[in-house]
Amino acid sequence: MLNFKSLRTEWVTLLASVYLLVGLNMFLWGHLQEVVPAGPTGLWLSLAFAVLMLFAFNLVLTLFAFRYVFKPLLTVLFISGASAAYFMNQYGVLIDSGMFRNMAETNIAEVRDLMSFKFAVYILLLGILPSVLLYKTQIAYRPWHREILGKLVVSGACVVVLGSVALVNYQGLSSLFRNHHELRLMLTPSNVVGATIGYVNERVGTAARPFQSYGEDARRDGAWQKHARKSLTVLVVGESARADHFGVLGYGRDTTPNLAKEQGLLSFSDVHSCGTETAVSVPCMFSGMKRKDYDARVAKNREGLLDILQRAGLAVQWRDNQSGCKGTCDRVQFIDVSNLKDPQLCAGGECHDEILLQGLSELLDNLDKDTVLVLHQMGSHGPEYFKRYPDGGARFTPVCQSNALNQCTQQEIINGYDNTLAYTDKVLAALIDTLRSKQDQVDTAMIYLSDHGESLGEYNLFLHGTPYAIAPEQQKHVPLLTWFSDSYKEDFGIDTQCLAKLSDAPLSQDNLFHSMLGLLQVRTEVYQQSLDMFASCRPWLAVQR
Repeated sequence: MLNFKSLRTEWVTLLASVYLLVGLNMFLWGHLQEVVPAGPTGLWLSLAFAVLMLFAFNLVLTLFAFRYVFKPLLTVLFISGASAAYFMNQYGVLIDSGMFRNMAETNIAEVRDLMSFKFAVYILLLGILPSVLLYKTQIAYRPWHREILGKLVVSGACVVVLGSVALVNYQGLSSLFRNHHELRLMLTPSNVVGATIGYVNERVGTAARPFQSYGEDARRDGAWQKHARKSLTVLVVGESARADHFGVLGYGRDTTPNLAKEQGLLSFSDVHSCGTETAVSVPCMFSGMKRKDYDARVAKNREGLLDILQRAGLAVQWRDNQSGCKGTCDRVQFIDVSNLKDPQLCAGGECHDEILLQGLSELLDNLDKDTVLVLHQMGSHGPEYFKRYPDGGARFTPVCQSNALNQCTQQEIINGYDNTLAYTDKVLAALIDTLRSKQDQVDTAMIYLSDHGESLGEYNLFLHGTPYAIAPEQQKHVPLLTWFSDSYKEDFGIDTQCLAKLSDAPLSQDNLFHSMLGLLQVRTEVYQQSLDMFASCRPWLAVQR
């Protein structure tokens, strides 16, 4: 058995700080070299940054270097830091409370997609191995009064070094931190600690708030009395679909051949998401809050769009083929189709999105109440894009067959991703065809809106979840499509020729809440006509309101 020499706490904190800074922050150092000036100036600035972070780590660890606390704390930091290092190095993601929320609110299938042998190696070599070495190292603690005195001396020395480095390099460091906020989200493990604290504070704040009703005055407009048929309005919530890869929105590849043939389909080219991850975008778009005002604590403790529609007398159903509705459908009918045992559409613990359409014809044939149906897709969720469409469904080859995207060529990644959009095209076209086939007996409509976009290697970023302020356009620019049957247009007063003229108008997920209320002729004080994308194309509006 290995024997390790006894070390004073000062040496252990210093060695641990060096390891954290060097062993877990290769992604940070690579990015730092890209943003600092070239030559001696940049080298000096990088050195000052490294010294600053080293002594900041050492100061914090010194404050926690007590018996029964120090080793467990470092073990947690090593293992969680190793995990963060893997995802940053592998996908270019940044670690903040939003990314932590994604991890906490995901499901087993999504977690499984991210696991790999390389991830296990990271955890073993960067997390478990240093933890074992730590536990085999004897730490020579002094009597408590001398230990505290020693910590005061070390802490004072750290503060002096931090102040001196900051003062000598104030101009360069202040400019670096001011212009590159992403650095704090790359610094491991402080990013993990900050993300954890932020998420816990959000959860605690949510639990402390009383649940609020919203749109309590909601009622259907008198125009409903003129409807000759029952109606089914289908809202499809897409996943990770970026607008610039949709053929009907001008992409060079024909990823949407079926939708291009659908008569009456309208596409909107300038639409942006509320967030860059499902856990933000989905609650936000149903909340009635604008992106700039969005508060997750309010959204989780307040009724949203579906509650208001249900209160107005509409039947509401949410069908989910993903990781849930993030609280937006908690008080309406929820059907999880992601674990069905369909031999053709389900395999490996997940189902393809065509499963969402099962039973749709029967629902239309037996519809006895005006209904809003939300379909939550698995869509283009990465990194294993090749799993998102059936075998034999690859239109573009060769395809990346791994979740280690940095081991594939960018073209292989794009091919796999474009195949997911081609499958979404098939699903949406089949949905429209079914709705059209029943339009003589039911007013039918479809609205498709993706929750956020996806990075495919641009700027060395993959997947999504980058903080919105610094996220690339690829993660925020999303597709929006609409289709209305002839009978729906007549009964709901939609002028699609007028609507087609808005195809290039700037829109966002801020518009969904109010557009759905307006489209479905629901009166409530929380409705804002200025955010209703359909308002200017409903001739009856000026008369009724």
